[in-house]
Amino acid sequence: MNHDGILYDETEHTSTRYVGYAGEHGRYDIAVTSTTHFYGKRLVFVIQSGKTAIMNDDDAANTAYVMDVFGVTDEAEGTELAQFLLANL
Repeated sequence: MNHDGILYDETEHTSTRYVGYAGEHGRYDIAVTSTTHFYGKRLVFVIQSGKTAIMNDDDAANTAYVMDVFGVTDEAEGTELAQFLLANL
């Protein structure tokens, strides 16, 4: 078996928190995985859309970034989601 091109292959025990969230502008089922693999950032997975981002508090506080990575087009919904993520990462 040829393993050329593999940059890393690690196994790690992680912790995942599943949060169902319903705000005034949207509903989300989110999985937040804590790992040391991404330098302290968390892996945030929106289950409905299948979109994933590697985030820390600075990333969550950036509404434009949150809207972009999770495909949110409504600014009020994006702001609400960013505030939720910031409070729950």
